[in-house]
Amino acid sequence: MRKYLITGLLVWMPLAITVWVLLWVLGLMDGLFSWFLSLSQAVLPEAMREGIESLRRVPGLGVVVLLIVLWLTGLFVANIFGQWFVSQWDRLLHKIPIVKSIYSSVKQVSDTLFSSSGNAFREAVLVQYPRAGSWTIAFVTGAPSGEVASHLNGPHVSVYVPTTPNPTSGFFLMMPRSEVLPLAMSVDEALKYIISMGVVAPPPPAPPRVAPARN
Repeated sequence: MRKYLITGLLVWMPLAITVWVLLWVLGLMDGLFSWFLSLSQAVLPEAMREGIESLRRVPGLGVVVLLIVLWLTGLFVANIFGQWFVSQWDRLLHKIPIVKSIYSSVKQVSDTLFSSSGNAFREAVLVQYPRAGSWTIAFVTGAPSGEVASHLNGPHVSVYVPTTPNPTSGFFLMMPRSEVLPLAMSVDEALKYIISMGVVAPPPPAPPRVAPARN
């Protein structure tokens, strides 16, 4: 009886968690969309308010609107005028006290993580943490620079050591490059390995192909 219950739980639990996360995201997007509709009703004429209110009852419309807005924003920023507008917007926010500190920090992190030319979270490595002889998986986020780099001897790398099963929290370390072992597994495979607490192991790397001998 216990064996069958656990087997059934293992079948349904991933699906239930996936559905729960999707419903949470859908509810968040619908909530933001409803807030935007409430603001628009305050400035629109009375004749248009009834039509706007009917949009609030359409499930999933907030996600569709968000995707359209993101796509139009990317299309707008892709040209010269859009880039000029974004630069002026950044300059304005950097002049506002308190806001500039939060905005600049978030922008630097997002540009580093999501830029196609960046190197953050592009490589999974093996490091000794929290003590020598104890190994864990980390992700290379770059290299130390500025004043910090001047106090370090030899080449170092910046790594992020995530916690398990929640990889969104972790530790930032600067380690000598010689003490970091690169892994052949992808970042996605490494994340699955961490989240599963070592249960879902990535497949071993394929052996190198040997060229056939020529007669």
